[in-house]
Amino acid sequence: MTSELERLRQVMAELRLRCPWDAKQTHRSLLNHLVEEAAEVVDAVETGTDDDLREELGDLLLQVYFHARIAEDDGRFDVEDVARGISDKLVRRHPHVFADDAVPTDIWQSWEERKRVEKGRTSALDGIAESLNVVPRLQKVISRSRSHRVPLDLPEESIDEVSFGSALVALVARAQASGVDADAAARLALRGLEARVRAEESAGAE
Repeated sequence: MTSELERLRQVMAELRLRCPWDAKQTHRSLLNHLVEEAAEVVDAVETGTDDDLREELGDLLLQVYFHARIAEDDGRFDVEDVARGISDKLVRRHPHVFADDAVPTDIWQSWEERKRVEKGRTSALDGIAESLNVVPRLQKVISRSRSHRVPLDLPEESIDEVSFGSALVALVARAQASGVDADAAARLALRGLEARVRAEESAGAE
């Protein structure tokens, strides 16, 4: 009996051959669809039902198969290579699960350190997606800086989700009332933080 994942692969192959719209798509032309489907998964998690989540995960899975099929048509890689790559990565980065290593005290820190060694990264900023919106990128820069132990002296006082959300809404409201573009101001602050990270890393390398 054919698995549903194999069936999806076959359906995608037929679409690429026989549907004019699917046949002409490229990695770039699908980017907006990929972003939209990921956003709809977020909506389903936060406000939807199990049926909503199942459907939206399927739409997102389609994007993975679609991109993999485009690459396969070009003779570059296929969905099996994609699955093999992520499986190998998960096994490699969890030696406390798949080998005899002890469970790390800080599993996230261990993951980051292994990733840094694997990819030969020298900066906390290496590999952070430029296309991220400002808040998730800011969060990633701070997280990476801490895992790389960049001495930035950032606040560490505890805050809960509700308090943070309320404070963020209040700051944006104050910015709007003052004629300040909150997104532009946040991007400016992010660039300043990234400059501080690079400066501290350069100083530490001397």
